[in-house]
Amino acid sequence: MFLRLRVSKKHKRVFARKGFTLVELLLYVAIVSLMVSTIVYFSITILEARVKNQTIAEVEQQGVQVMQIIAQTVRNSTDINAPAQGTSAATLSMNTYTGSNNPTIFDVSGGVIRMKEGSGSPVPLTNSRVTVSGLTFQNLSRANTPGVIRVQFTITYINNSGRNEYGFSQVFSGSASLR
Repeated sequence: MFLRLRVSKKHKRVFARKGFTLVELLLYVAIVSLMVSTIVYFSITILEARVKNQTIAEVEQQGVQVMQIIAQTVRNSTDINAPAQGTSAATLSMNTYTGSNNPTIFDVSGGVIRMKEGSGSPVPLTNSRVTVSGLTFQNLSRANTPGVIRVQFTITYINNSGRNEYGFSQVFSGSASLR
């Protein structure tokens, strides 16, 4: 009932050999270390790309959001208090249809764009992960026409680490007119 295998002397020597030779061991170690270093390199590259994409998304999201709020407020305003026709300023002051919100003011303070409605406190429109610079409102209005405001500002991601993947800055510009 038992099976017996016959193994030749030649094959017995192959089965009797145990372990690896030094050359085989070095070859295996080299192959494995090459594979591991390649995987680590690609993992680091992917993580850096993800961080860079998050940085860009943060700046773009805040810039678009601020631009939409300013444009919507301009569209829903009755008149522009400042800047005067044909001039530019770092502050925009407007009157809206809601008297309690007059004046509505946009400005930058400490690298943050703020909005102040009426006698209320200023509300920050950007968060602490970015800084705003170069905020300019240009009144492009002409006599006997609805007011037109051109807005431009730069948002920069705050890069405390100095690492390249955290560095990003973008200029936003647009215009809106009173209805």
